[in-house]
Amino acid sequence: MSGIIARTSYRIARLTGHARPVVAVVRLEGPLAPASRMRPALNLAGVGGRLEAAFSVPGLKAVALVINSPGGTPVQASLLMRRIRMLARRREVPVLSFVEDVAASGGYLLALAGDEIFAHEASLIGSIGVVSAGFGFARAIERFGIERRLYASGNGKARLDPFLPEREEDVRWLAEMQRDVHAFFRFVVEERRGRRLRATGGTDLFNGDVWLGEQAVELGLIDGIGGLEETLEKRFGRRVRLRRFEARRRSLSELLRPWGADAGKHRLTETPMIGADGGLESAALAPLAERLPAWIEAEALWRRFGL
Repeated sequence: MSGIIARTSYRIARLTGHARPVVAVVRLEGPLAPASRMRPALNLAGVGGRLEAAFSVPGLKAVALVINSPGGTPVQASLLMRRIRMLARRREVPVLSFVEDVAASGGYLLALAGDEIFAHEASLIGSIGVVSAGFGFARAIERFGIERRLYASGNGKARLDPFLPEREEDVRWLAEMQRDVHAFFRFVVEERRGRRLRATGGTDLFNGDVWLGEQAVELGLIDGIGGLEETLEKRFGRRVRLRRFEARRRSLSELLRPWGADAGKHRLTETPMIGADGGLESAALAPLAERLPAWIEAEALWRRFGL
């Protein structure tokens, strides 16, 4: 019903000459990861609905993506980018990406959904590469007299198990997979940026380095320095209307409710959590020990860039 009202209002405004250009603004923030109730994550499952709504606004002149992501899974970045490009072609509207603190690795892949990319002078851009990290506990469990029991059919089922000694063949397998993913990443960058890429002074754009906004402009990774409002006003005039599509955030009272006066009414396993799109919500969760690794992983992604 609200969509019908919005379209009717826009038609009336257009007929009377009072229609204002409309730009839909979608915030895409956080580490990229599959949908999970146990981690703050950015993914297609959590954002897809907002993207569909943003591209359905009556009188739409453009869609602006506000991006702040240190990276994560390339799959979710690619899924989001492809969905945005599909919607842009369907509605025949331009997409503009605006980077805040960081668009690195998968975050930069996501920014490539924009026909143009803008950032702050101090934004961190790039990190076009692939990284895998983990820990080895084989000596630790041996020291404490712990016996590892693992039963698998197939030599590849236990690759890189952190509780077993590292095998050279597994490391080679991982390196080959990383090369393939890196090649895909490079292909997308070259496809989306094309002749705008300008590697100067022997700079390798695909070695995993990050650059500040001005450097990223010189290298052709982004198109300019500028904030959301100022850039859109220059492009569409001072009467431009911004329609924002952001994830709903839970209130503090909702967050603390399981420990408040009604705590006895809740199951002991109910605690506040982060939803798939980064929004806070309260629902049944696994114990803290199961959530902690996901939080550490997300925090480590941000800390790589001093954030």
